[in-house]
Amino acid sequence: MVHILIVEDDPGISKLLAKDLERHGYKATIAKDGLEGLDQANALKPDLIILDLRLPKMDGYEVCRSLREAGSDVLIIMLTAKGQEAEKVLGLEKGADDYVTKPFSTMELLARIQSLLRRHKREQVKAERFQFDDFMVDFARMEMTKKGKPITLTTKEFQMLELFIRCRGKVVSRDQFLQEVWGFELKPTTRTVDNRLMALRRKLSPENPEKYILGIHGSGYKFIG
Repeated sequence: MVHILIVEDDPGISKLLAKDLERHGYKATIAKDGLEGLDQANALKPDLIILDLRLPKMDGYEVCRSLREAGSDVLIIMLTAKGQEAEKVLGLEKGADDYVTKPFSTMELLARIQSLLRRHKREQVKAERFQFDDFMVDFARMEMTKKGKPITLTTKEFQMLELFIRCRGKVVSRDQFLQEVWGFELKPTTRTVDNRLMALRRKLSPENPEKYILGIHGSGYKFIG
């Protein structure tokens, strides 16, 4: 069961949130101020924290900063005031993963929680090192070699190759590339995907671009390395 820590000094909000989260299958714990929230986060190791910014004893920024400086990668959704753009930016800079603006609907918050948990799960299963034929790929270092000689890939090419390896043997659609590699970047197109894939194919096998990456008509591409 996913454990969510709610750090919120308004008991009306925190109790309602806890009930809603538990109704949707989550375990919820409440902390009433920033200091208690930090202590609970360190002691309980929750999967996700809903963290209000304006808290007594220690504000949300300090809680977030303290957790990140201690090496915690717990997911954090900050609750910010409506119209306070600077608060959102500073919260993200301190290490928050997302934010929700007050007042918010429970459905919006649940959607943000589910999205973060899915993304975190995908990142946990990402390959770090992978070998095929004469190639060795180190995704942590963003390095690839063929027979020990370096091959230069762009960041997007590494991300596309990582997605291929994660989905090895399955067809990866253009829409999946756009969502997982380009994310929220502005105006990527399916032509963008095709062009980047052609460049990646040629780097892997200049003489036979389809040796490792097959084009599946009307569906997408499949990695067969």
